Amino acid sequence: MKRKLIFILSAVGFIGALVSAYLLSLPHKAEPPVFAPAANPFEKGIYANGIVESDQPSGANANLYFEVSGTVRQVLAKEGDTVRKGAPLVALDDTVQRRTVEQQKEQAAAAQAQLQELKAQPRPENLAIAKAQVEVAQASLKQAQDQYDKQRRSSEIRPGSVSKDALDNAANAQKVATANLELARRQYDLTRAGAWSYDITSQDRQYRALSAAADASAALLDKYTLRAPGDGVVMAIQVTEGSFVSAQGSYDTYTGASNNPAVVMGSAPRTLAVRCYIDEILVHRLPPVDRLVAEMTVRGTSEHLPLEFVRVQPYVSPKIQLSDQRQERVDVRVLPVVFRFTPKPGLKLYPGQLVDVYIGQKP
Repeated sequence: MKRKLIFILSAVGFIGALVSAYLLSLPHKAEPPVFAPAANPFEKGIYANGIVESDQPSGANANLYFEVSGTVRQVLAKEGDTVRKGAPLVALDDTVQRRTVEQQKEQAAAAQAQLQELKAQPRPENLAIAKAQVEVAQASLKQAQDQYDKQRRSSEIRPGSVSKDALDNAANAQKVATANLELARRQYDLTRAGAWSYDITSQDRQYRALSAAADASAALLDKYTLRAPGDGVVMAIQVTEGSFVSAQGSYDTYTGASNNPAVVMGSAPRTLAVRCYIDEILVHRLPPVDRLVAEMTVRGTSEHLPLEFVRVQPYVSPKIQLSDQRQERVDVRVLPVVFRFTPKPGLKLYPGQLVDVYIGQKP
């Protein structure tokens, strides 16, 4: 019985092996590709890597950095927002700077009040006091003069009736009263003349210096809010409330880079641009700009878009590794060429996306 069972199992295994070998040897039809690979549409086209960016009159996307350091207090815009020139995007904590501005404005106001006080002199009350002091000095002189005249006549009429010491004291009192009157008159003239022109000039310059310092602090206070340099779209915000930023940029917890811009802005998405990098060994094969045509293929799709030539950036630079423009470099040098295109409805394209570009020549 055991031998019969073993024989049956062996026969089943053998038949299964034959069936499997037959099935595996049958030809299978290849699956069609998900999308057509990029093909050169031109007879002698030049291939180049391209990166989508916002359409700018010159340069690339606007990377916005703060000019001061601080902690982010509020993010006032969202990625994808269309903003106008001057619109606030991100605000830093400006408590200390705001108090500094208030203090300097108060100091300037105090200096201005003192300047106005100098220009308003003489004060009527002070002038009245100076005039009264002159009148008092005149009365004192009249009294001293009368006393001296009486004692001098008495001495002339009856010698010895007035001692020489008393006569001398009366004469000295008259001289002191005369000097006091002269002093009171000069004090009156000084009060009536008002503030000295040099004092007014000095106070005016001090007021202007304090005002300029307050204006400079106010201008610095405005730097604590990052604003849109022009009309456009907020493409990326790389800070969040509570994070610290400096003039060198912000820290990216994902990549570890410490010099990322706080905000990246681009133009309105009516048109986009493609920046192509032509290998230095292919630069001589570029057609004349008036005969240049190009076509772009979107990776992962079968979409082909015609490109409009914009400009050549006439500076051959080291080729950048597009995954990290700041740190990864290779030895090949490239020539940037910029094209423009209008996105198709329903086709999702974003600045920073890589595309394949072929550049040819008009017949």
